[in-house]
Amino acid sequence: MNIKNRTIFENDNLFVLRGMDSESVDLIYLDPPFNSNRNYAAPIGSQAAGAAFKDTWTLSDVDNAWHGEIADREPALYQAIHTAELTHGKGMKSYLIMMAIRLLEMKRVLKKTGNIYLHCDPTASHYLKIIMDSIFGRNNFRSEITWKRATSTQKGSQHRSTRWGNNADILLYYAASRSAELRPERELTEAEIVKKFKHVDEKGQRYYNDSAHIWSSPGMGDRPNLCYEWRGFVNPHPSGWRLSKERLEEEYEKGNIVIHADGKLERRKYLKDYKGASYGNIWDDVPPPTREERTGYPTQKPIALLERIIKASSNKADVVLDPFCGCATTCVAAERLGRQWIGIDISEKAVDLVRMRLEREVGLFGTVIHRTDIPKRSEKLPNYRTHKHTLYGKQEGLCNGCQTQFPFRNMTVDHIIPRNHGGTDAIDNLQLLCGACNSTKSTGTQAELLAKLQEQGIL
Repeated sequence: MNIKNRTIFENDNLFVLRGMDSESVDLIYLDPPFNSNRNYAAPIGSQAAGAAFKDTWTLSDVDNAWHGEIADREPALYQAIHTAELTHGKGMKSYLIMMAIRLLEMKRVLKKTGNIYLHCDPTASHYLKIIMDSIFGRNNFRSEITWKRATSTQKGSQHRSTRWGNNADILLYYAASRSAELRPERELTEAEIVKKFKHVDEKGQRYYNDSAHIWSSPGMGDRPNLCYEWRGFVNPHPSGWRLSKERLEEEYEKGNIVIHADGKLERRKYLKDYKGASYGNIWDDVPPPTREERTGYPTQKPIALLERIIKASSNKADVVLDPFCGCATTCVAAERLGRQWIGIDISEKAVDLVRMRLEREVGLFGTVIHRTDIPKRSEKLPNYRTHKHTLYGKQEGLCNGCQTQFPFRNMTVDHIIPRNHGGTDAIDNLQLLCGACNSTKSTGTQAELLAKLQEQGIL
């Protein structure tokens, strides 16, 4: 990993993501803009005062180079974005391009055993689901979680309302591959533990009596393979025991089957072996941020929500990434749970909020690393000039700027995404340009080059 723990970047997350090592992150949670057609600002006087962001998208907000990059790398993905434009307009297209170009980088930095949660709302959740299917694979879709964030806040007269109150968000959960793990079990409260595990054994371990499940019930039918004698006990029911003889002996050796002095059997289910029941995908038990948590940051999420995700989808010391970290809720939750974390936000206010909240809520002082640069990958790549022959064949001798054919020696290897924007020496970021086009492009983007060539009448 080429980035240290407890680092927050103040920069465009696309540039930072491009500078991160591949397969270096265990869990990604992102709470990006929702394309809500609103502008957000923290109240004056709040801890987050000065934090603001625009959530209205037009094609002028999107780098033209992203269009071509997505169309070239992921044609099916680009087609999905184009379809969204036809049904929803250019604003949605712009928003999805902004998201897709970043999600492609998130897929690259996520480990094969990793998980990703995309937080959104119904404004774009159905379009984002298609984007995520295309990038991470539809077979890696695991759950669509509905989080009830508050009671209904539908404004206006209830008799004139044209929709149900909007009081829930969506979390799209994807695994990087089949090897990704999830522990969706709910932990019991102390009151629930005492109520369910009523008994305490001689070692102080809590358990409940499950003796009814030693023998099968009469209505289970004939099961001759489970009719046997075990330690002098013969099941009185024709359907036999519930467990095989080997499994029954194994449970006995573990101390889960107790033979009392009066000859009765007792089967115990211990708290230490209890894995819990799944939360399911409707989360209506996580309230909005508490009064103590609130910073005034617009769209702030509760610590409890992030702690649930992090506990279920990562292990101690794993790396958690939040590329839209805002008021640092993910960073604080990860720190509390013993995970490493990296945050990215374009607002300088995010850095102040990370430090303030870690000091106030975790007691962590002076350990946050603040960076405004773009990280350099530690992955060893061959010298980019060694790809010239391959690129010449791929482009069939045509300059990728003016589209004119040139001899091999007149071509120059160029970075499509400039290094100062997080571009790397990987072959998918390289192209061949003629000397004139390379000079015209200089350190600019591919979109800027093509615009200049159009102005000059070359294209």
